[in-house]
Amino acid sequence: MTKMQAGKPSRTRLDPDTVVRAALELLDEKGAEAVSIRAIAERLGVRMNTVLWHAKTKARLLELMADAIVAEMSLEDLPEPCEERVRELSHRYRRALLAHRDGATIVAGTYAAEPATLRFADTMVETLLSSGLAEREAAWALWTVVYFTLGLTQEEQASPETVGHGLTGALASGEYPSLGRVVAHLEAPTFAERFDYGLSLILQSLGSHRV
Repeated sequence: MTKMQAGKPSRTRLDPDTVVRAALELLDEKGAEAVSIRAIAERLGVRMNTVLWHAKTKARLLELMADAIVAEMSLEDLPEPCEERVRELSHRYRRALLAHRDGATIVAGTYAAEPATLRFADTMVETLLSSGLAEREAAWALWTVVYFTLGLTQEEQASPETVGHGLTGALASGEYPSLGRVVAHLEAPTFAERFDYGLSLILQSLGSHRV
């Protein structure tokens, strides 16, 4: 029995993984705004305090959700060359975010110092250091790749009606001529190509920082 029956809460024994799985299911069905302690408790057929026993606050719940999203990316069978490895890690990170509705929003809104997140970051920094970057450059390059990936993926996961909405009309007056020249490229929802392009620029720039 997993749902409330005859007004009584389920006696199913919960653990943090069960709570996080329920939260991710709710996320996929209804989006980030629908995720709450109350909604998860109702989904599991338990009291809110039972959920709070495993995730003390909503902020803590979101951290656990973010780490669970990142945990779905594999760190196995990565290419040996450093640049190819950074590129592959970045693509796997993006795919993990895209695997869940509003996945990038959940991850971007947290600072989850949790096992899966730390393993991903450690693997990326190890690769950047091995490529010849100094410690500061490797750390900041990690942030650059992560922030770029999160930002673009958040836009990609936004409602299609909001992405680039109204830009052509806003530029019709000709007051912003340079934007008018490139508006077709700004509005085109070619997120995979834009991701590859931006990532290539980042990787190219890192070449000049190697020691």
